[in-house]
Amino acid sequence: MQVKIHSVQFKADVKLENFIEEKLGKLNNYYDQILGSEVFLKLENTNEPANKITEIRLSIPGNDLFAKKQSKTFEEATDQAVEALRRQIRKHKDKVK
Repeated sequence: MQVKIHSVQFKADVKLENFIEEKLGKLNNYYDQILGSEVFLKLENTNEPANKITEIRLSIPGNDLFAKKQSKTFEEATDQAVEALRRQIRKHKDKVK
């Protein structure tokens, strides 16, 4: 699966990019027809500590799945978004059957 990572208004370090690619790679265990994914990392301009946003769009045959999560760290937001996508994949597979 091809993973495109876009960090808006900052430069994501290699460690974060590897973490995201590893998490998204595990989704192939649940659904092997994933075509690719796009990840957007954004910093919200607020004083709150939970100002990091991860948006993931997963391309699968038929339609795309999308998850957007906000948290204190990009790793935590990515974990939550991948978990949401895993649930969406499970629902999609049940619907297709």
